[in-house]
Amino acid sequence: MAWILRILLAAAGAIAAIVVARDAPNFPVVEGMVAVALIAAIVLVLALRRGK
Repeated sequence: MAWILRILLAAAGAIAAIVVARDAPNFPVVEGMVAVALIAAIVLVLALRRGK
């Protein structure tokens, strides 16, 4: 389970770095918001796949 979160946060960091500089004071906040959006997208995809 930890490796899933590690991959997810690495992806969130890469996506957030496209929008905000890594040394910006609000980078951790943006990274967290991107991580939550990724989790929501994964849950949405899983929920829609189970409906079939």
